[in-house]
Amino acid sequence: MSEKRRKRHSPEQIVRKPRDADAMLSAGKDQAAVLQALEVSESTLDRWRKHYGGMKSEEAVRLKKLEEENNRLKQLVADLSLDNQALKIVAEGNF
Repeated sequence: MSEKRRKRHSPEQIVRKPRDADAMLSAGKDQAAVLQALEVSESTLDRWRKHYGGMKSEEAVRLKKLEEENNRLKQLVADLSLDNQALKIVAEGNF
């Protein structure tokens, strides 16, 4: 049994594919053919429309970078909180 590899899409593709899907659907193609042509699932396309609807590709790139930075900063805060908690325990002498 072969596993399908997960494909990562660039922000430009994420913005472009819902537009292409809408154009194909208005041209008379059925939903299954559009999804197969774009190589995405229906849920992925719906999520992209909801999250990135109406964005330009530059805005999507900026959003992706901000999300990555936000995740990195959250990880830093978590690490610092653990270090702080460990230092408090050691300072109390309850180890």
